[in-house]
Amino acid sequence: MTQSEHAPRIPGLLLAAGGGRRLGGRPKALLSHRGRPLVEHAVQVLREGGCDPVYVVLGAAADQVRGQAELAGCVLVDNPEWELGMGSSLRAGLHALTGAGPTAQAVVISLVDQPGIGPTAIARVRAACRSTASLAMATYAGRRGHPVLLGAEHWAGVAASAVGDQGARAYLREHTPGITLIECGDIADPGDIDTPADLTRLI
Repeated sequence: MTQSEHAPRIPGLLLAAGGGRRLGGRPKALLSHRGRPLVEHAVQVLREGGCDPVYVVLGAAADQVRGQAELAGCVLVDNPEWELGMGSSLRAGLHALTGAGPTAQAVVISLVDQPGIGPTAIARVRAACRSTASLAMATYAGRRGHPVLLGAEHWAGVAASAVGDQGARAYLREHTPGITLIECGDIADPGDIDTPADLTRLI
């Protein structure tokens, strides 16, 4: 084995299952950004930020996403319960990571509908990983947001507590003293795309 094979592996986990209910039922993964589906942009951001491989959780219009987006090299995870909220997608992604063979040291989680978060923010949060017990998250002028880094020791606990649209919020609240907060407001915009007015965030 080479030395690189012993290096800590930190994959990315992209939550891209949302159906865009407040966008008139337009799946967020397929929104156009720079001429291509938004999910492609989000995958590239994780890769350029140093995450490998990238897991993508699909839900709404999953077959269309597979057909229209170039996701070669990604691990695609289906979430048939996507309508229950982001928590179900987070559980699906973490379960896929757990069953993928040798456990990664940590995972960096991002959301498909935040195009203003680029590779630099991903890399900054990823760099906070010190062990399988690490927890880190980006902040924007002190307000917590994505990306979030979860050390492997936390995956089971996060999956057990992820319900509705809360994702890892409840678990992270209980483990606040152990979280490394990484200010990213100088390099990223955490604004998301929920309503038609938010579509101005896309190019």
